[in-house]
Amino acid sequence: MNACVNIGSNREFKLAEAILIYRSGGDGAFASLHQIKQLENEVPYLAPGEAVTTAFLRTLAQGLGAQIKPEILPDNVLARSPDMLVWWARPQQRVMFFGGTDQEACKLNGLVFPHPALVFKVAGKDLFVRTVATNLRPSSKTPMKTAPYWNTDIRVCAGSMRVPDRSDVASIQQWEDAFFQSEFTHPAGAVRLTSHPEGFIGLWRSLAGRKRFPVQYLVDAGETLQEFVAPINER
Repeated sequence: MNACVNIGSNREFKLAEAILIYRSGGDGAFASLHQIKQLENEVPYLAPGEAVTTAFLRTLAQGLGAQIKPEILPDNVLARSPDMLVWWARPQQRVMFFGGTDQEACKLNGLVFPHPALVFKVAGKDLFVRTVATNLRPSSKTPMKTAPYWNTDIRVCAGSMRVPDRSDVASIQQWEDAFFQSEFTHPAGAVRLTSHPEGFIGLWRSLAGRKRFPVQYLVDAGETLQEFVAPINER
């Protein structure tokens, strides 16, 4: 594998330190920091290690560019980290686009529907969507509901979606627009999307032109906002 690094200017770099990561075979791990030593005309070697501190990792991350520029967070932002942004959107009417081979779904293409309050999460280039049954700003303990959309099994199947190249606060509207301007074409996974007696198509058929989404047809996702925000490997 070939790797290229663009540092933006001519600089001379010398090997100065090494981080060794130790794993137990399970989830446990720790790291040690070693200075690089070298005697004249001899091979470099590692000096005795010392524990890696949070301050060192923070400085290292900043040097590698993993930092967030100061932002004024609007009320709709629920959580923010260097590689994740979570926000919610109030209930509102939106146009939906349907594609694929389901003829009944295609009859709904381009119509306006009411939508429940939604919770979006962007992690890297991946978009995740949940919904809530309340019109109030979600708290850490608010129960999440499954988003009643095709192509969405928590993580959104991008399909025809034009994925924004940013994940900062200023790009929130771009992510929402990208999600709803793409086509919903098929179920993603085996997750139940709605408890409506006529299923997914029946739900949206009944909502065309209406002004309020019936939250009684939302399905419990089995997690709180706190659990939804947590990285998958920490759940």
